[in-house]
Amino acid sequence: MPRPRLTGLGGGLFACTSMVLVAGICWLLFNSSLFVYGLLFPPVAAATALWVRPADLITAPIGVPIAFAAGVWPISGGSGGFGGQLMGLVSALSLHAGWLYAGTLVAALIALVRKAVLIGRRRIPRRVA
Repeated sequence: MPRPRLTGLGGGLFACTSMVLVAGICWLLFNSSLFVYGLLFPPVAAATALWVRPADLITAPIGVPIAFAAGVWPISGGSGGFGGQLMGLVSALSLHAGWLYAGTLVAALIALVRKAVLIGRRRIPRRVA
């Protein structure tokens, strides 16, 4: 598995780009299924939290909900003008909040564990042989 180290901005852009691509796949293959979109969100959130560099760990749980909203917009099913699109987006976000919370929790837990490991490594004194 590749070990890229993304900055905070890079992690957010990775998550947004990935979720827009997932939305496109869901639109093409699954008839804009928000269930499939939500099902694919936690793995993207996990990858984002794993690939962000240690200095920017706090940005992973912040960027992935933004990516969920950015990707759900094209498949939200709104009709009409701007108001209809906005209502479709709000409805999709509210009806599929469970997936949003699950992915955010995955990213937060991975970032927390990674931070705890980093702090633990820093506290262990190194022995000189």
